[in-house]
Amino acid sequence: MATEWAPLRNFFFERLCAAEFHWFFVQGIDALMNGLYVPAVSSLLNGIEASLRITVDQVNNPTGELIELSPYKVLSNNLIKGARDIGMPTNCLAFPEEEEFDQKLESQKPNRIDVELVRQRNNICHGNILEFVNRDLGKENSFFTPVSLRQLSFQLLDISGSWAEQIGEYRKNRNLLHYDR
Repeated sequence: MATEWAPLRNFFFERLCAAEFHWFFVQGIDALMNGLYVPAVSSLLNGIEASLRITVDQVNNPTGELIELSPYKVLSNNLIKGARDIGMPTNCLAFPEEEEFDQKLESQKPNRIDVELVRQRNNICHGNILEFVNRDLGKENSFFTPVSLRQLSFQLLDISGSWAEQIGEYRKNRNLLHYDR
């Protein structure tokens, strides 16, 4: 680990104080700073998802033991809306140019539109990288390279930083410092 990005790693340790999800962010930083953009993106997305899922569960079940999270409550518009409804600071999960974040959250099937964070999570974590394929040299010479995810990696790092700051404060105010309540 390079010492020049140690303060960034410490930022997540200090803000989140929860090993059950702060390691996703720290490992995402490590991958990003080493040019490993695919695992960086995946790790940062997983950190946001894990912190949302665990915090929502802790708030909704304050006396219950957290043993296993529902396999059905994954990163989605519904999970983010549920988090927003219990006062979590979800607006910081919007991408910089995503002015219609709240409208997307409220959209319903069959016309539901995923917020950008959910869309990127679904695509990246399921291997759909087609929007990142370089087609500059024509269809027959198109290719994908991990550096195509560089910009997304840094966008997710910015979002993750804002999220960690705000969710960390939310958790501290509710004494949600660890998974075991």
